[in-house]
Amino acid sequence: MRTDTHLVEDTLIAHYRDVHDHALRALETLDAARERLSSTLQAHLNEQGAQLNEITKKLAAWAAIIAVPTAITGYYGQNVPYPGFGHLSGFLTGTLVMITLAGGLYVLLRRSHWL
Repeated sequence: MRTDTHLVEDTLIAHYRDVHDHALRALETLDAARERLSSTLQAHLNEQGAQLNEITKKLAAWAAIIAVPTAITGYYGQNVPYPGFGHLSGFLTGTLVMITLAGGLYVLLRRSHWL
């Protein structure tokens, strides 16, 4: 495109300008396609991230629910006497506390849309 070199005849300069314009248009088209592809890929990755966040939230909620019976059985599993030790009432109380707390936590997490 430089006219000061005199390597090209003056009659061909118009043709070279036309080729240059076509090449620029092709580059702009490629850049636009690359940008669309990049946006589509970014949207896909964002969607995957949102799905992963939902899964992580549900797993954390279930871990919290499972932690309640684990903590209670850990307390009753100690080698020290606890209220109701050696009686059916102690077993029933522990079971009832586990079911009540885990069920309450399940309902609470369900209402807050974690489950």
